[in-house]
Amino acid sequence: MKPIVCLIVLFGVAACGIDGEPVRPTANLGINIGSGGISTGATVGVSQGPLRVGVGIF
Repeated sequence: MKPIVCLIVLFGVAACGIDGEPVRPTANLGINIGSGGISTGATVGVSQGPLRVGVGIF
């Protein structure tokens, strides 16, 4: 049992960096003040190279 667990842990650690750098999350928070009042907005997402994916929260 112990050798199997050791192999699983070894493969798990090796897989962490096998396909390059990990994907880093991004976040934006904005506050706008205008004639209509104050509005806020926020987005969260991930980016890797030229590809960016984001989701607006409010």
